[in-house]
Amino acid sequence: MISQRFTQISARRVFAQRSISLTSTRFSAPALITACKPLTQSRPAATQTVPEDEAYSILKAQRAVRPVSPHLTIYQTQIPWTLSALNRITGIILSGGFYVFGAAYLVSPLLGWHLESSALAASFAELPTAVKLLLKFGVALPFTYHSWNGMRHLVWDSGRQFSNKMVVRSGQVVIGLTVVSSGALAVYGL
Repeated sequence: MISQRFTQISARRVFAQRSISLTSTRFSAPALITACKPLTQSRPAATQTVPEDEAYSILKAQRAVRPVSPHLTIYQTQIPWTLSALNRITGIILSGGFYVFGAAYLVSPLLGWHLESSALAASFAELPTAVKLLLKFGVALPFTYHSWNGMRHLVWDSGRQFSNKMVVRSGQVVIGLTVVSSGALAVYGL
């Protein structure tokens, strides 16, 4: 496309530099018309000075009739963009949680906290069974979702299952696998 445009502009410049009569038979009519046109169009701008308060009122009136930008509340919720947002959120939760726990583990001897494995296991064992189940499910849910959705993205990176129907279906499979595997991890070892 760029090379065609470059060729057209170059040809117009060559024809414009030569004096071509309109009665010449060497060129067809479009070439003659092109050769006789000026290279650039110019349009004189009609401007006027407007006082600042009047300019602001014109701008305010224009803003009143501008369309409002689309936002999430006008769209119907769909699986692909919901799961995409959840993938980012779970990634932030997991990485943020690891960084916070790692930093707390490093400074715990200085602050007198007991974050060694035996102390954490003993405090966790004292919790009621329902609380243990909820805590384990809450920790397993973002981890399993992010893992299953990561595998889904790896399949997409290979160029497979990227049609609209398969994206929705694989999203439903990821949700199901996430709930089942999170529940299994939460129940395991109780």
